[in-house]
Amino acid sequence: MPRNDLIPPSPSSADYETAGPPPDDTALFATEEPLALFTGWYKEAREKEINDSNAMSLATADADGFPDVRMVLLKDFDARGFTFYSNFESTKGRQLTENPRAALGFHWKSLRRAVRIRGLVTKVDDETADAYFASRDRGARIGAWASDQSRPLDGRFSLEKRIAEVAARFGIGDVPRPPQWSGWRLAPLRMEFWRDRPFRLHDRLEFSRPSPDVAWTKTRLFP
Repeated sequence: MPRNDLIPPSPSSADYETAGPPPDDTALFATEEPLALFTGWYKEAREKEINDSNAMSLATADADGFPDVRMVLLKDFDARGFTFYSNFESTKGRQLTENPRAALGFHWKSLRRAVRIRGLVTKVDDETADAYFASRDRGARIGAWASDQSRPLDGRFSLEKRIAEVAARFGIGDVPRPPQWSGWRLAPLRMEFWRDRPFRLHDRLEFSRPSPDVAWTKTRLFP
């Protein structure tokens, strides 16, 4: 039988009473534009979330529809969408090439908030990818050349050897962006904002649209 005693209990009504009254939902559900709401929440997360406030789960699926999910870092967002970077030859890179649709998930535990995003994915242009790559730490740039991301590795020494070889190759000169390394931008078609409330009666606000050039529709959801 599986053990459940190691799972910490969820907040009780007493915990909520200690934390104070639940937030007023008037302002949340009066919001008409999801990017503005996300910007406000993200700003608060950057100020209050202890670790990696830009961490997000990225869900992709291969050509057969089999899903994968992993954690990545959001590097930029604007009206065009949400941008992240990786190796095109990684598992996520191959899946996004086969099926350019994905979903993102943010969970800011310190704020008791979450955001779910689903949409269409395109590659960023070379100029954007070059600019971001150049802003990375030199060690990370060297690592992008040395790592065959998601491929089998026979031992740590093999990776460290390749890192040393790449470092020697570039010396003290510039480390350019590898041709297989770039970024993707997810143009959202659905964004859901979730806020914790007592007794699992949470606030949920969904924005949806059939394509990126169409106005958003707003819907309040049952918890």
